[in-house]
Amino acid sequence: MQQYWIRWESWMKQHAPKLLNILNPGVTFEAIESLEKLTGAAMPVSFKAFYAIHNGQHRVKTGLVDADQLLGVEDIITQWHHWKDLLDAGTFTYNDEPIMSAPDTGIKNDWWNPLWIPITSDGYGNHLCIDLDPAPEGRYGQIITLWHDDGHRQILANSFEEWLRNYIIALEKGEYVFVKKWGIVHKDTFLNYND
Repeated sequence: MQQYWIRWESWMKQHAPKLLNILNPGVTFEAIESLEKLTGAAMPVSFKAFYAIHNGQHRVKTGLVDADQLLGVEDIITQWHHWKDLLDAGTFTYNDEPIMSAPDTGIKNDWWNPLWIPITSDGYGNHLCIDLDPAPEGRYGQIITLWHDDGHRQILANSFEEWLRNYIIALEKGEYVFVKKWGIVHKDTFLNYND
């Protein structure tokens, strides 16, 4: 996984060197263990190896993933608790029936599932998640979208490593640009994020 960080950091050095200052040091084994105990599920090996180098980014508005923050493990746990509190409070039910989402094949038809682990955040309740409880047609560890106010759930990649590889390739192909206020954003949405 080190190769992906080398390539991502190389992109940052060329396009936005100040972003290197918002990277956290690597995560501890104990932090990963806390996350796994909390969820009762093992995180993918690729996730652990990637986070061992950099534990996401500092809590700043500037995002590393299409204007979204790449969450550190402590922030992943915070976001997970937020969603779990909403689930426990019955927020995702109506007349005692669960509110369904509109998922791609391979994702369970839940509004939120405790084994959807948020790895990015836009600061408004929307995330990319590692899905550790896929539907029978899905894959353990697939990357999915989670919108707080929209039921569409989409599979972006079959694994954390595949998602990361695709993102790094897109960076290198020039599909993303740096905008000072928001961070790394897709060039097609650049005008939406213009300073």
